[in-house]
Amino acid sequence: MYGQEAKTALVLGATGGIGGAVAEALLARGWRVRGMARDAATAARGWTGAPGIEWVQGDAMRRADVMAAARGAGVIVHAVNPPGYRDWDRLVLPMIDNTIAAARAGGARIVLPGTVYNYDPAQVPLAREDSPQQPASRKGRIRVALERRLEEASGRAPVLILRAGDYWGPGARSSWFSAGMIGEGRPLRRLTLLTRSGAGHSWAYLPDVAETVARLLDAPERLRPFERVGMEGLWDEDGTRMPALVEEALGRRLPRKRFPWWAMRALEPFGGFAREAAELRPLWSHPLRIDNTRLRALLGEELRTPPSEAMRAALAALGLLEPAGEAPVPVG
Repeated sequence: MYGQEAKTALVLGATGGIGGAVAEALLARGWRVRGMARDAATAARGWTGAPGIEWVQGDAMRRADVMAAARGAGVIVHAVNPPGYRDWDRLVLPMIDNTIAAARAGGARIVLPGTVYNYDPAQVPLAREDSPQQPASRKGRIRVALERRLEEASGRAPVLILRAGDYWGPGARSSWFSAGMIGEGRPLRRLTLLTRSGAGHSWAYLPDVAETVARLLDAPERLRPFERVGMEGLWDEDGTRMPALVEEALGRRLPRKRFPWWAMRALEPFGGFAREAAELRPLWSHPLRIDNTRLRALLGEELRTPPSEAMRAALAALGLLEPAGEAPVPVG
């Protein structure tokens, strides 16, 4: 177990979805949590989670800032990413290099929320901890390089990578669920189907992911110096389960349309979101499931909030549930 001083975690990206959720989960388990933000005062005012987080000023692109913020921390949660998929080739690797330097200096464990970008889903339908990482996408190649650097550093700074599917649920801002399937229109009038017909997809309920990170960190004696752990999450076998859960929670059927992947491909040469989204299309066209064997070996079982309960919480966070007192009409 950690000593009292070492049970301090620096969360890079604490103002984001996964970073904020992990910060809350650690606070609930008695950790001291420090969040670094470019504008600490604004971050503190905007924080709506559990009280107790300590905000410090800093930029993940500045090594001196990261090293100063990490002083005295036993864990560094690297949950920071360039916004909107932009500038990955320029920012992702320098940021992880700064985190590695800070972890080495203080002997801290690095925690990385892992992605499925590392795989070519046409070749790897089931992602195990030792599955070949040969992605076709630029973002995937960057993530592979990032994890390789972490593995090389793990002799002096242990590493925990928790790989999960697409985040959804309270706190999962700008996710494919909230921005893609649900969209911004209110009231909700239709659902957007993201997967190719019949293609399965892995979804990760954000509170479950965060609590799993916290549980793993509370058992450091079980972790290897370099630990890749997969979280199966909610497996939507053919792309219809998530829309059905939305309809069940709302008590009504909704028209459905397909996401315009063709438009992303057509607009890809112009850059921006279309280019970045088009690169991810294979992840929505081929099934890619995550193996959780190692997670079950470490914790006994995978934490799974019942899907209906999770969906109600997710839609409530988006302001989409029926007004209080109005029971949903069963979908039939």
